[in-house]
Amino acid sequence: MDPAGAESSGPPLGWRHMPETTVVVHVPGNHLMTGLLGSRDELLRLVEDAFPDSNVHVRGNEITVSGPGAELVGRLFEELVVLLQQGQVLEPVAVRRSIDMVKADERPSEVLTTDVLRSSRGRMVRPKTSGQKRYIEAIKNNIVTFGVGPAGTGKSWLAVAMAVQALQAKEVDRIILTRPAVEAGERLGFLPGDMMAKVDPYLRPLYDALYDMVEAEGAQRLLDRGTVEVAPLAFMRGRTLNGSFIILDEAQNTTPEQMKMFLTRIGFGSKVVITGDTTQVDIQGGRSGLLGLEPVLSDIEGLAWVKLTAADVVRHRIVQDIVTAYENAAESKQRSHG
Repeated sequence: MDPAGAESSGPPLGWRHMPETTVVVHVPGNHLMTGLLGSRDELLRLVEDAFPDSNVHVRGNEITVSGPGAELVGRLFEELVVLLQQGQVLEPVAVRRSIDMVKADERPSEVLTTDVLRSSRGRMVRPKTSGQKRYIEAIKNNIVTFGVGPAGTGKSWLAVAMAVQALQAKEVDRIILTRPAVEAGERLGFLPGDMMAKVDPYLRPLYDALYDMVEAEGAQRLLDRGTVEVAPLAFMRGRTLNGSFIILDEAQNTTPEQMKMFLTRIGFGSKVVITGDTTQVDIQGGRSGLLGLEPVLSDIEGLAWVKLTAADVVRHRIVQDIVTAYENAAESKQRSHG
């Protein structure tokens, strides 16, 4: 009620009508419109579903966006146009990732166009998320890089790609791929064959990544010449590794003593990538050489830590949802104990 006793019917004092935000994106060429909207407009529908408060209207080569999120949607379309102009084919998974990046104030055109290596299948290896791009940049710019995150974030695969790229550029003389041969449910003694045959199942993921980067015959030649060495971590003791690109995979399954041993093997002209997932510690007693290590090494120049999250999972989207559910459960458990 106003002072005179009459009910106020107008807007509150100081209120003024704000015009609805409208953004117009001009797309240069009909050929780009087809790739931008997708077959039967499937990519357009992904954008509309991701921004339900915005209205998208397509007419000719113009896309008009109105609503609270218009500027964000307009920026997304501009980024997607840049990707198309650079020769990329937009698929639903790439559009979904681009949506996530734009919402996080990141530029898909910078992330998704960073070339690492052309794989044996002829496809260019590129980061697929901003976290993966940070990981690649850290490897380029540091002597030792720790890549820590859940399964499916490309930690090992991208590390092997960077190693092969460094070998091809003659930045290193050899690649060394190593993992701790931890007993994950079965004992090595029960596996048939000699020591290498027994640890081979543990090393197989590294072989698989290598075969993705170079064809099988080329990989075998590199292995036969010793240019690429795949070995369990125990084989690193007593060695000094010069001029090498060294990848320690599944580092959460090292003991603190093994981790110290490995880090003190680094020689001149070498680069090291250490990957791990602190939620999957299989080592007996849980004494992981990766857990709690970051504060110890945080002030060392030339050493970087990159944390990858569920947002960087590049497997089926349900894997990302599963990882997120586990992360949320872990956080809830910590809060309840705190």
